[in-house]
Amino acid sequence: MLEPYSPLILVTDCEYKQKELPKDLILIKVVNLEEAYWKFVLYYRSQFQLPVVAITGTSGKTTTKEMIKHILTFDKKITATTLSNNSRTAFLQYLLSIEDETDAAIIETPVGSPGDIRNAGKYFKPTIGIITNIGEHHLNYCKTLEGYIEAKGEILEVIENNGVLIISSEDVNTSKIDMSKFRGHIIKIGKHESCDFRATQIRYKQNGMKFTLHHKKKKYDIFVPGFGEHQVYNALASIAAVYQMGVSISKAAIRLHSFQHLNKHLQIFEGINDSILIDDTWSITTTSLQSALEVLNELGKSKKKVAIIGTITDLGASGYRIHEQAGELIHDIGVDVLITIGGHAKIMAEHAVKLGMDIPVYTFRNDTLAYQLLRKIVDNNTIILIKGDMYSKPVHELAKNLKKSSNPSE
Repeated sequence: MLEPYSPLILVTDCEYKQKELPKDLILIKVVNLEEAYWKFVLYYRSQFQLPVVAITGTSGKTTTKEMIKHILTFDKKITATTLSNNSRTAFLQYLLSIEDETDAAIIETPVGSPGDIRNAGKYFKPTIGIITNIGEHHLNYCKTLEGYIEAKGEILEVIENNGVLIISSEDVNTSKIDMSKFRGHIIKIGKHESCDFRATQIRYKQNGMKFTLHHKKKKYDIFVPGFGEHQVYNALASIAAVYQMGVSISKAAIRLHSFQHLNKHLQIFEGINDSILIDDTWSITTTSLQSALEVLNELGKSKKKVAIIGTITDLGASGYRIHEQAGELIHDIGVDVLITIGGHAKIMAEHAVKLGMDIPVYTFRNDTLAYQLLRKIVDNNTIILIKGDMYSKPVHELAKNLKKSSNPSE
């Protein structure tokens, strides 16, 4: 079977007899296969000197990574992680796709537990680091918010000497990281006057956000596809990163116009009964929930606003408390109808009601009854936000059925 691919090299820690091996196969026997693999990855990566952007944070990692990739691929050859493939158990195969012709690598870092960024960082060796924001997530391994912040802060340790770290000046938890020993240069993005890349005049436009970017006493008009102020921060981080690699802000701004907003990231669809549907079912944290609710309120100013929220995962022992925090967010930002899907998501609804939210509230364990209710209560004056996790089958099934083109079985 393997003969058409000859000559082949097989690295193994298993025992083989000569007669078991195909002709023209070179066998390299190692004591420990996994250890040998990582030594090879480290050696291979060390053969290349190129800009490597490593992105971490609670929300916005994938979008920021894809924006940077989009801007650079107009005239550069880029290696990047696929979608949100940042598993802490990944074998970093994307590093092996770096070739002599590769101009830069854009990597979404792993972080599911303390040590993940530190361990992976010694292999991908970033020259530019980005922390998008830090909320509360992965507490099943990091245990506490402080542990999670510390795990994200590991990115400071792995950025190469004289590298760059890009952070949001307004993110409270990022400011808790001790950056006193960082060897490189810190670039701040945000709305404050002290920011190196500053956004003003932020406003909603058709299909995206428009703002004015201030950098070194110059102003630039920027449009970025995708709704929400968080999308402005993603764009700021992306522009700051490519600027470090020699792309002018004017050129980056032109290229951002054609950025394709990501699937299931606050995507707008025609919904059932001529409603508007916002599909935000890629992931859910309290950070991204806040952004999604703010978008719902902005787009739905003259409409009935329905929020459908699923369970937040990877919270460990902090699950009850963080679902209560989500309920507080829903109460403070406000919607007209609240529907939750899943046993833990019910905690949000109960807490929002306890805080005084006086609106219709419904809790369901599956999507079937929720869909039957929605068919009755939505119309052409309704905007629906459905927010959940990529692994929640009921939430994804409901999102699919709420699209106007869908024809679910009755």
